[in-house]
Amino acid sequence: MDTLSTLSLSLFPQVQPFSPSSHAHSLHATGAPLRSYPPPPPVSTAAPPAPPRPMLQFLIKIWFMVSIISLVASLQPWVHAKPEVPCFFIFGDSLADNGNNNVGSSAKSNYQPYGIDFPEGPTGRFCNGRTISDIIAEHLGFDDFIPSFARALDRDILMGVNYASGGAGIRNETGRKLGFRISMYKQLLNHQIIISRIAMLLGSKEAATNHLSKCIYSVGMGNNDYINNYFQPQYYPTSSQYTGEQYATVLVQQYSKQLKTLHEYGANKIAIFGLGQIGCTPAEIAVYGTNGFACVDKINSVVEIFNVKLKSLVDDLNKELAGVKFIYINITSITSGKTSPGLTVLNVPCCNVSSITGLCVSNKAPCSNRSTYAFWDAYHPTEIVNVFVAGRAYNAQTTFDASPIDIHSLAQL
Repeated sequence: MDTLSTLSLSLFPQVQPFSPSSHAHSLHATGAPLRSYPPPPPVSTAAPPAPPRPMLQFLIKIWFMVSIISLVASLQPWVHAKPEVPCFFIFGDSLADNGNNNVGSSAKSNYQPYGIDFPEGPTGRFCNGRTISDIIAEHLGFDDFIPSFARALDRDILMGVNYASGGAGIRNETGRKLGFRISMYKQLLNHQIIISRIAMLLGSKEAATNHLSKCIYSVGMGNNDYINNYFQPQYYPTSSQYTGEQYATVLVQQYSKQLKTLHEYGANKIAIFGLGQIGCTPAEIAVYGTNGFACVDKINSVVEIFNVKLKSLVDDLNKELAGVKFIYINITSITSGKTSPGLTVLNVPCCNVSSITGLCVSNKAPCSNRSTYAFWDAYHPTEIVNVFVAGRAYNAQTTFDASPIDIHSLAQL
């Protein structure tokens, strides 16, 4: 399970829809008497004089223009602009998983109340609605959600594939106690399978390489290397083997090799997501307490070491590799700041969670006011938080949100 921290979010006030009946009532509510008018003059039966020829031509032009505008407006629902990029590939953990863990894993969410606000219901997304990746795909102009690797069929793979897996990490042993999960290493192997299928669909390796070079690749790994590894000494030895500084160094070194492999597979536009403030999740607060602070600061401090090294890695890769652009999405920056009046419940899950897994209890009704909650379960954000984060990742509002450019600018390269 993975995490995102709290964030500032402005909710728009609701506007009361216009009602003709209520409007009419307001007009007559003053009690003023209705005014009487004299009868209209008799209608002449004589034919009206023909307009001057220049005026007739002008009226014909106006009619023609209005007709064209009406025709275009009527066709608009069926006209779709092309996406900014031909394909979108997603690597990650449960923040992006959309159904790859539905069989053989305890880290799965293909049951109610997950998906309560998603059009297709519970699909394996660890959220009440859309994930950050879903929303970024919408920003990029895709009409459909990017298919999971488990369900990607035929030509659907040409628009991209989602390889993300709940419980997965940079390290292969991360999340082992959860059962089935697809590590970053295995996600890259799955991507190789998809590349071969794309080459067959397009007729050659060269055509596949050209296609893949235009895609955007989203990579978000590392959350579980802390949540389901370093911070669970009862299951994993890493916290006794490494200091926080050493562990971040080891992680980033391995991550660097994986990202270079992704580039070798044809990726030229790669967005790397940093980690959120794991110490602000309800799960970590329940385990460690906060000593009067909003979050578990000692956890956030260790995670921030990784983020600093990861941003430096992005800078180094951009200098080292020609013809490729890596960008860093600063989740901590995006999700930090003053909380808006709309998002008021910051450290309590919206759904009833299991004390063992931190996931929603099956078929238990969640909170009804989901737009006021930062967290859906003990680890994962609500859709309203995902909308905010995805919006800032796609179109950065400050220089801290994305570096050196945002996802929208990356798509234009």
